[in-house]
Amino acid sequence: MEGISIAKLLIIGALIVLLFGTNKLRTLGGDLGSAIKGFKKAMSDDDSSAKKTTAEQAPAEQVTHKE
Repeated sequence: MEGISIAKLLIIGALIVLLFGTNKLRTLGGDLGSAIKGFKKAMSDDDSSAKKTTAEQAPAEQVTHKE
């Protein structure tokens, strides 16, 4: 076995386009892109909220009582 050559990849790509059509592939690509964008946004929102809660949960200065 020599592996997958460029000619084989082109044939596989052409078969996929014939099976699904360009409109369906374009829709699938757009959906995949929006899902990735939403995932990245959720991760960055989670990181920023985690930093805020860490700063809010920092212990206050200890108060000592004089006797």
